[in-house]
Amino acid sequence: MSAGSAIGKTWWRWALAAVIVAVAAAVALWPQLTKDSERNAATGSTTVAPPPEAAVGEADRGAAALAACPQPSGAPVGDSPLRGITLNCLADGKPVDLVAALAGRPALLNLWAYWCGPCAEELPLLQQFSQQAGNAVTVLTVHSDRGADKALSRLTGLGIHLPGVEDPDTKIRNAVHAPAVLPISVLLRADGTVAKVVVRPFSSVEDISATVAAELGVKA
Repeated sequence: MSAGSAIGKTWWRWALAAVIVAVAAAVALWPQLTKDSERNAATGSTTVAPPPEAAVGEADRGAAALAACPQPSGAPVGDSPLRGITLNCLADGKPVDLVAALAGRPALLNLWAYWCGPCAEELPLLQQFSQQAGNAVTVLTVHSDRGADKALSRLTGLGIHLPGVEDPDTKIRNAVHAPAVLPISVLLRADGTVAKVVVRPFSSVEDISATVAAELGVKA
């Protein structure tokens, strides 16, 4: 056997060994890559795009029969942490400049989600309070998660017709530095400034009335 032939065979043996090692490494890493992908999806990592939200049809909005979101009145606005936040109205999907729309009247923003049990118990109390308060206080629900279609379905099932907005990125909760729990109620003065962040569910209509009276000075 010539020296060149021996060298050629040796080179091919090394090349084949390198391929085997590369394949073995890929097989070894595959479970870890799969786990990383699953972990990213579970934790909401920015390296994995969230699944697209289901489209909300006019039939869903119509079935919910929610009250229209408030519109800007031109009333003066104070130094509110909510200034600049624009959210979509659940009733029609149109954008709402939150502080501008609420200015001129005290407001109660109720942060909730379709999967939240205590929220489902509290929402009927808020609707009763809103009917009792009339024009003295604006009660606005804030769906603080993704899934506007699920929010509308939940409201329809509960018979809740309060005006509401979508806040899938929890902009309001972050702006008022509230903890990551639900439900939360944010009480706003007429100029949009925050009077109180209530981190608990209300237990009764009387509880809501007493809290609003104490923090906003409005008896309703």
